[in-house]
Order: sequence, then structure tokens, then C-alpha cells
Amino acid sequence: MTKTPSLVLGLSGLLLLAAGCSGESTANDATAATDATAADAATEPGLSKVLFIGDSIAVGEALPLAAAFEASGVEFESLASEGGGNVVGPFAEEHWTELPEQIATAEADAVVYQITTYDWGTQAEQEAGYDRLSTTVTEAGAELVFVTVPPIRPDDFYEPHMADLDRTADAARAVAAESSGQARVLDAGEVWGTAYTEIRDGTADRNADGIHTCPQGAARFTAWLLAELADQFPGFTPAAAEDWANAGWSADGHFGAC
Repeated sequence: MTKTPSLVLGLSGLLLLAAGCSGESTANDATAATDATAADAATEPGLSKVLFIGDSIAVGEALPLAAAFEASGVEFESLASEGGGNVVGPFAEEHWTELPEQIATAEADAVVYQITTYDWGTQAEQEAGYDRLSTTVTEAGAELVFVTVPPIRPDDFYEPHMADLDRTADAARAVAAESSGQARVLDAGEVWGTAYTEIRDGTADRNADGIHTCPQGAARFTAWLLAELADQFPGFTPAAAEDWANAGWSADGHFGAC
């Protein structure tokens, strides 16, 4: 797929820029910092497994995430589902018949819930669904990470539910605030911005359907999420982008419309 090299170049450029902004240091400083980091990593919480839950947007995101976590030495399992995966809204109760056991048997350190485009309902209903998820994850001995839903370009199907989707982040934050530190919310607006954008830097970033991601967007999301998890789990060191961006996942049929 001809887009793959540009993923590596773009992500590597971001990594190089971040390194360049960190300031100049001597060789001795760099060696000391490396030794200190290694010592800290031995005692700080790391990641052995991540469980990922969400809808068809998450299906696309899971492809580079699987490659990136494998390159990072972390087990990864995705429960992302086409046309579902939600813990509140239509068909959520069907998902809940299996979800507690799936979360418990996964034995993950972190459960990442990509808030879905089906998380419809009142804020009270949303908070109830998210609280149920938080409780389930905590009981399984894991930490919960909510990720806000990417902005979409709604069609006739989604338009009646945009008010619901617009408040999902607030509902998740309300639950996280009462979780005694067991849940947190990551604002993916750092990746997607505040409005659906199909093309970035001359390359398809989001699917023309107004909902899903393209390889470039999924790769950018992956680099961002791994960096966020490294902050939460200081013993976790993400693999460099060049170790996973060309792993073949971008040729998956999920991205066929890109």
C-alpha cells in the first residue's frame, strides 16, 4: 500500500521534533538520564496486557495498536466490534451479557474504552453505563481509560443523536471523578481536533464516510495513545513508530475505502 511509507516518515518526524524540543544535553547527561530511567522503570508500574473495547472506529484503531503493542512487548486484545461495542445505548444490554466475563478473563492491566458513536441516551444513562464499566474493570483488577469519541460528520442516521454524543465526555469525566483514581479520561481531540477532517498533510486521515479512520489517522492515534499510557504506567516504554508503522496492518480491508 503506497501510503505506508508516509506513515513512518510522518510519525518519525513527530518523534524527532519532540526529541529536538527537549533541549541540548551532554553525553554524560544522556547516559545518566538513561541509567536513571532504567532504574525507575524497574520499580514503576508497567503494562503486561491491554484490553481494547469500542465500535467500528476502534476496529480500525486496533490494527496499528496491535502492531505497536507487540513491538513494545505488551499483550493486546481487542473486543472492538463493527456496529456495536457500546456499554450504553442500543443493544448495550446484549453486550453486557458477555462483557464482565470477557474483562475478567482478559487479566489486563489497563482496559481502554473508545467511547462509541452508539453511546446514546441521557447523561444519567450514560453515566450509569460508564459507572458499570468502571466497577467491572476495577473488580477485575485493572485500570479503566476512557478515550473521547472522534468528531464525526453526521448523516441522517447519526444526526438525531449528536447531542447525546456531545456529552459522552462529560459523562465519562463524572464517572472518573468518583472512581478513586481507577478511571481516567483521555481527550482524543489532541489527535482529531474539534471537527471531522478528512485530509491532513495531503493524505487521507479519516474515511470519506465521515466516521471511520484511515491508516494515517489510526497511526497518529496509536502514537498518541501509547504516549499517554506511558505517562500513566511509567514502567511502560512504547516502541518507536518505525518498529510498527510498516508492519502490514495498513493493507487490511477495513481501510479499503481510504
